[in-house]
Amino acid sequence: MSETIHAGSAAEQDAAELKKMGYEQELHRHMGGFSNFAISFSIICILAGGISAFPLALGGAGGASVGIGWLVGAGFATIVALAMAQISSSYPTAGGLYHWGSILGGKGYGWCTAWFNLLGLIFVVASVNFAVYDFFFKGLAAPILGIDVSGYGYMHQTLYIAAFTILQAILIYRFPKLTTKVTDLSGYLIMLIATVLTVSLLVYNTTPLDFSRLYTFTNFTGAEGSVWPKSEGMVMPFLLGLLLAVYTITGFDASAHTSEETRDAARAVPKGIVSSVVYSAIFGYVMICTFVLVMPDVAGGVKQGFGFFDSLLGTLPPALKTVLGLGIFIVNFLCGLACLTSTSRMMFAFARDGGLPASDALKKVHPTLKTPVAAIWVSAILSVLATLYAAAFSVLAVGCAVFLYISYIMPTAAGILAEGKTWTHKGPFNLGGLSKPIAVLAVLGGGFLVFVGVQPPNEKVLYVTIAMLVVMGLFWYVFGESKRFKGPPTVKE
Repeated sequence: MSETIHAGSAAEQDAAELKKMGYEQELHRHMGGFSNFAISFSIICILAGGISAFPLALGGAGGASVGIGWLVGAGFATIVALAMAQISSSYPTAGGLYHWGSILGGKGYGWCTAWFNLLGLIFVVASVNFAVYDFFFKGLAAPILGIDVSGYGYMHQTLYIAAFTILQAILIYRFPKLTTKVTDLSGYLIMLIATVLTVSLLVYNTTPLDFSRLYTFTNFTGAEGSVWPKSEGMVMPFLLGLLLAVYTITGFDASAHTSEETRDAARAVPKGIVSSVVYSAIFGYVMICTFVLVMPDVAGGVKQGFGFFDSLLGTLPPALKTVLGLGIFIVNFLCGLACLTSTSRMMFAFARDGGLPASDALKKVHPTLKTPVAAIWVSAILSVLATLYAAAFSVLAVGCAVFLYISYIMPTAAGILAEGKTWTHKGPFNLGGLSKPIAVLAVLGGGFLVFVGVQPPNEKVLYVTIAMLVVMGLFWYVFGESKRFKGPPTVKE
């Protein structure tokens, strides 16, 4: 009985905190602390980015891009996560970064943050589901299931990606509690499968372990199998290799976007953000270093390109390879499920404040299921449309990382100026005297990662970023969006 009363009082406290920010409790608070952690951990999913984006690092500066580059990228991501976590503890809403940007930097600043965050999330769903099909279905699951994919082309790619995305949307819309339980399971599965994969590769390894590979710099840009065109020197190849960590350790804003579905959100959300990044950094580092160590040779791994992983699994017994292959495929599908959940919640929150076309429809919540129906399906449709250009996986992968990190550092930068002035309310997760130094480091580190992400040969991402800024400027200053958009409600401290 006491536990029921405590749960009820906690829910009332969450609803009261939300009301202070001008919103009624519409979504169902069915997520505990682990569920909030699990959705971000599932989106980061080291078995997705750590495998599909691995050639981005190895084809840069070789083993050093993995052994050293991951630590650098993960370090930046952890600092950004700490800064975001503190703000999320103060303002635990589904809008997350958009809401924080508006409160700390003004409605126009928040509006700009929202568009970068939303496009980044759509690209995340697109890149993950493209990888589910191309790397993990065609490369792993289909051969195991006896499906001949040799004749598959662009139409098969589009149909399979659409089918995966539709199934994810149905689960999120129709079975929200089941989706949460499945996402929780995904969190456990990622750690279990990553551990079994790592141990298995080491147990069945026939290559003498040479740890110097992990800190040896070799310029593989322009080499056969490398995804990068030739680049002189060693600095740029190493920087390009950072995109493995940047692409993999992103999407942890999902903990914030599910704030209004999380119990004791002011404590659980920041914990979910930080712990998902830290655990992913640790498990991911051990796994990808193992990839480098068990390869017959690094140059041969680069030459294999995206086929490196199938070659590694070829050293394992057939039964073990089958179990791991199907497990990795399922986990990546669940990663896409978590990504689409996060995207739909962001779209719902932005529409709730009138920030999107057709906001009245996108902000509606199902009366009994308590899910934002239109936001789920529009997010799904847009992510499938984004994959129509998915022949260049790196564009989607780098694009989502760049746009998300822009949206991460924008409210963090605004918080540096607002802290102690307009931002006086701190939640339970408080960095104290380290608040501003960490925020400054987060902005510098996140900005550096964005800079790396738009360097050639990723100039297309830079062009899209510039185009977005131009279009947003036109709509805000010329077409009257600054007068029409009211922003989020005023927070009652």
